[in-house]
Amino acid sequence: MSARERNERFIQETVVEPADISRARAASLELGVEPVSVAVGAQIAVAAAATGAQSIIEIGTGAGVSGLWLRRGAPRCVLTTIDKEPEHLGAAREAFQAAKVPTARVRFITGRAAEVLPRMNESAYDIVLVDADPENVIDYVEHGLRLVRPGGTVLVPRVLGDGKVSDPVQRDAVTAAYRSLLQETQDSPAVLAAISAVGEGLLSLTTTTPVD
Repeated sequence: MSARERNERFIQETVVEPADISRARAASLELGVEPVSVAVGAQIAVAAAATGAQSIIEIGTGAGVSGLWLRRGAPRCVLTTIDKEPEHLGAAREAFQAAKVPTARVRFITGRAAEVLPRMNESAYDIVLVDADPENVIDYVEHGLRLVRPGGTVLVPRVLGDGKVSDPVQRDAVTAAYRSLLQETQDSPAVLAAISAVGEGLLSLTTTTPVD
């Protein structure tokens, strides 16, 4: 086992997931939905706490795992979460209720993100999490950068594509989309971008302030 593999294993075994999120994870797996890893969940919770997030939008609800992690970092935030699958939203509602999240703090929207996002208010959110339809990830990130306030954060888990993104042999559409996203955000003067290799990977973006 390499040092990197030992480190990743150590992190996965060390980070503690709260019981309410663990229950949501089990429900997610029963639905056949792969939730964000515990390591990535902890990272997005820290991002939410560090930004003092009051308003968060999540593209891709799943069974509520990532939403609960975000609220762990920002318990006073209002979370808007979008998913096209009513079954997923139903499981997420149960997870939030079990975690005693006030109903006024979570807004569930059923629909395709491509149709919902253009109707959302510009510069209205502290954090935008993008975790849906990976083939459309670039479009969703563009929406996210429009929706996030100046200095806010766009978070994109799974950007390493289970190791495919770093493998030049892999050329499927989803892998190509993640590669393009990573390249474009690294080259763009409009954003600051950081890539974490922990878990399934996490891309963090924030808009830059123009220098006079």
